[in-house]
Amino acid sequence: MIVMTRIDYRLLHGQVAFAWTNNLSANAILIANDSVAKDNFRKKTLQLAKPDSAKLIFKSIEDSAKAIASGVTDKYRVFIVVENIHDAYRLAKKVPQIKLIDLGLSDQKEGSKNIAKSVYVTPEESGLLTELENNGIQVLVKQAPGDPDIEFSTLI
Repeated sequence: MIVMTRIDYRLLHGQVAFAWTNNLSANAILIANDSVAKDNFRKKTLQLAKPDSAKLIFKSIEDSAKAIASGVTDKYRVFIVVENIHDAYRLAKKVPQIKLIDLGLSDQKEGSKNIAKSVYVTPEESGLLTELENNGIQVLVKQAPGDPDIEFSTLI
């Protein structure tokens, strides 16, 4: 069962590893990212932040979608973390079980607009998230579990 998908350019760090994992009662964290899946150094670094209460899995976007579709993740409360909006979009288009995306932290880049604390989106990314919302996926902008739920569409 997928409990939430979070966009966070830092991937796994204290707030994600402990506050979110505990809040969601997640017992598995899936880092869905093409480059991390192939980078042993990044995987080892991210494993340092892994909470003892959760299994940590690294897969590409494609392999993440295949694993979820196969049912192998059904026995877990899976918290998916992706690095950017494009990865969240790609994964959500392949995985109908994704019903909630938290836009937690997205980095500033050329052409991006600040829509909330530490959240920047380009017009293209805004279009992708709007499309997901229009397809029934709830997109929230929320840094920490105790923050209020703010619908993405209210910020653009």
